[in-house]
Amino acid sequence: MSKTKAFNISKQLVWECYKKVKANKGTAGVDGCSVKDFEKELKNNLYKIWNRMSSGCYFPPPVLRVEIPKGDGKTRPLGIPTVADRIAQMVVKLYLEPEQEGEFHQDSYGYRPKRSAKQAVESARRRCWKHDWVIDLDIKGFFDNISHDLMLKALHRHTKEKWILLYVERWLKAPVQLVDGVVEQRTKGTPQGGVISPLLANLFLHYAFDIWMAKRNPTITFERYADDVVVHCDSKEDAVRIKAEISKRMQDCGLELHPEKTKIVFCKDDNRAGRFTLQNFDFLGFCFRPRLSRNRRGKFFVNFSPGIANKSKKKIFAEVRKWGLHKRSDLSIEALASKMNPAVRGWIQYFGAFFKSELLFLIHYLDSVIFRWLTRKYKKLGGTVKRAKHWMQKVKLLHPKLFVHWSFLRVLATEQ
Repeated sequence: MSKTKAFNISKQLVWECYKKVKANKGTAGVDGCSVKDFEKELKNNLYKIWNRMSSGCYFPPPVLRVEIPKGDGKTRPLGIPTVADRIAQMVVKLYLEPEQEGEFHQDSYGYRPKRSAKQAVESARRRCWKHDWVIDLDIKGFFDNISHDLMLKALHRHTKEKWILLYVERWLKAPVQLVDGVVEQRTKGTPQGGVISPLLANLFLHYAFDIWMAKRNPTITFERYADDVVVHCDSKEDAVRIKAEISKRMQDCGLELHPEKTKIVFCKDDNRAGRFTLQNFDFLGFCFRPRLSRNRRGKFFVNFSPGIANKSKKKIFAEVRKWGLHKRSDLSIEALASKMNPAVRGWIQYFGAFFKSELLFLIHYLDSVIFRWLTRKYKKLGGTVKRAKHWMQKVKLLHPKLFVHWSFLRVLATEQ
């Protein structure tokens, strides 16, 4: 490597980052350049990134801002960097992540190696059994309101590498370009969608929340996945007090708790008396609420547990409808299964981890899609629903593992 370069950045690291960005796919940024377009002059494009980053003269282009629909009918802004900028951000991420990882709080789960949302849900489930009350925190517009000064102050505590500090500051201050071409300057926030943003978000909340909570309320447990936070308390009085303290802390850090979405919840079960209005909350796609369960002796009891949330169900319905598979009469049933199975497998592995029976809706819905496909493809069956159902039942018996949800139904049957 040339000694004239200001910063010692490995060409091999840039190459590894390109491979990761390619694997993550993603759309083009403001320059309209896709990964496929970038690869037309791959060697030259990667050299430019390395050369500019090593020389201290890499300046990120504007981030393309698009609005993504939310379940409540509203939208959330998503920032899409260019392919080249995603590779540059990945360089910093892979360099910085190992340095930070060992210092993060044990109850921080989001966007960390060997940590998962499922682990956070499992921890919340166990602690809801132990503690009577939960504070369900919602930070209003978190990614859009991160203080740049506080962010850089936190970063200075974790690295002395001048090139990392330089480029992170440039990314924080990079303008946003709207879909109509209008460019807006930013004085706060980090685009949700950037490669480096989740790592920066974790670092910010490590100081704004995790470390502060450990010092201020060392006996209080919590789970945090990025900006989704659940705090456990033993009494309503404690919950009210701690919620007020957290609200003040967020204000001191330039953030705000959402007044409607932040709530105190009673973890109702057979062993807890009292009538309180709020007895449920959503966390990472699951709804925690009192549920009728059965113990090993077959006795029913009320248990405060997670199961797939209604919002998650609606997202799955929307995703399956978007596939339009019932219209694909050109497909064989094996091809239909290969189209459906990857996504369905992911849903079952995640949402089936807790209260599996809540996924019966998914089995019935997917079967209805297959049935509609069947009657469209084989029109001779369409006139008689009974014949079509008989045909489908026959396929299930002959090929019970053809569709992932059929295999899952057999698992459910053995656990009943």
